Amino acid sequence: MPTYQLTVNGRGHSVEVDADTPLLWVLRDTLGLTGTKFGCGQGVCGACTVHLDGQAVKACQTSLKEAAGRTVITVEGLSKDGSHPVQRAWIAEDVAQCGYCQPGMIMTAAALLKRKARPSDHDIDEAFADHVCRCGTYPRVRKAVKRAAGGAK
Repeated sequence: MPTYQLTVNGRGHSVEVDADTPLLWVLRDTLGLTGTKFGCGQGVCGACTVHLDGQAVKACQTSLKEAAGRTVITVEGLSKDGSHPVQRAWIAEDVAQCGYCQPGMIMTAAALLKRKARPSDHDIDEAFADHVCRCGTYPRVRKAVKRAAGGAK
């Protein structure tokens, strides 16, 4: 089995895993980074969202082969101490209820704000269209994104 190189949260890793293994399982099972959650395994719930070279992707649908040689940021790598503006906004707006989907939503919000500093409601809705929150925290997600963007106090 070949060895693949990838950078995760600023650290280089060599992994010897089948090339078609979903990045989700490399992160969770091989590297022990369990903040990225398994939700549906089909890329429709968003719980496994991470950044791949700065873009939000579903880790359950991204193979190790696709991620090799690239930079991955997980929710653990967003900030060491929870100081990222999105993380602070999530806490301030009390977004999480059960919390299971929240790491993926936080990563989506961070990618959205990197792309668009002041997103509209439409931009937020579009970014989160493929996320499922069984607790229905969508209104608080929108408030938190706006707070992180500086649009809410």
